[in-house]
Amino acid sequence: MKKQRFDYGYILTLLISLVVALLIGAGILALTGHNPLVAYRALLGGAFSNARHIGDMLEYAMVLCLCGLACDIGSRVGIFNVGGEGQLLLGAIFAAQIGVWLKALSPWLAIPAAALGAMIVGGFYAWIPGVLKVKLKVNEVITTIMLNTVAVFLCQFLAKGPWKNTNKNIVAGTGNLPGSFWLKKLVPGSNLSTAIIAAAVITFLVWYILQKTSKGYEMRLTGDNPRFAKYAGMKTERIVLITMVISGMMCGLVGMFRVYGAEHIYKSTVSNEYYFEGLMVAMIAQYAPLPTIVISLIFAILKIGAMGMETAAGVPKQLYLIIQTIVIFCMAAETGIRAAIARNRERRAAKQDVKARKEGGNEHA
Repeated sequence: MKKQRFDYGYILTLLISLVVALLIGAGILALTGHNPLVAYRALLGGAFSNARHIGDMLEYAMVLCLCGLACDIGSRVGIFNVGGEGQLLLGAIFAAQIGVWLKALSPWLAIPAAALGAMIVGGFYAWIPGVLKVKLKVNEVITTIMLNTVAVFLCQFLAKGPWKNTNKNIVAGTGNLPGSFWLKKLVPGSNLSTAIIAAAVITFLVWYILQKTSKGYEMRLTGDNPRFAKYAGMKTERIVLITMVISGMMCGLVGMFRVYGAEHIYKSTVSNEYYFEGLMVAMIAQYAPLPTIVISLIFAILKIGAMGMETAAGVPKQLYLIIQTIVIFCMAAETGIRAAIARNRERRAAKQDVKARKEGGNEHA
């Protein structure tokens, strides 16, 4: 199997895109009466000024990274899992309720059971559109979007109905988890918990399987050329279905991490459309694991740092959202920037070639 080389040109153009976006953002800040240097200093301060902010930034990056990797896995076999938000929510609510049911047990039994339950329900919810895709050729984008809506309403029903918290001040939520079930905080006062250790292991495994193993090669071949893969003897339908289930399991596990590591209860706010942000990260990263990690960190710095811009520099939230959108737009345009650089390089080479030929012709004359 041919070893893939790291694309340093991609990283370079991605950084250029980020710099261009920040320069445009600086212009907008200046036009609205804010000092760009002060605002960006406050942004970095909001993300790195103390241990709590760093912890929250890393926790948010972890969530985006795992969601992005779930997208990466699906795209490798040519499927587009847009239903990760529903899979995340179902994983979160079932993990929370399993903790309520097993509150009398040891956390060494209850926490793995909750993680397993979250993965099972997330994987099953991804299996449904996977089967429809493989067996009936139903577009997975449509089915996963529809199933997202079903998951949202199902979770609302459970949180307001049979699994409702006894606290009347909580409108929609499951019972609180026992304190012994909470994942240990790595940074006091932040949302960063030991879940990031498990996330790091998962991230490494995803990278290793996709980039270094024959299974990863089979997945890539299935996505790039399914007919050839099938002709070569690969069970392409099985590969697609298993990959879809694994993607859903990862999303369900993210929901469990959010409940046991940060929220300690299921509420609708357990996910603020995190999967869709992770999907955006994966798309900008061109569905490659290593760039997904880097871009997740960049997004997390921008997100957590935004609070510093608002409090320390007085930049309104709406203005920050405009800057964030420009950053996303420029980073997403990385492919176009690379193409423009390549075209300019080709033009210069062609001009130099023409010039050299003319000079050579004059010498012969």
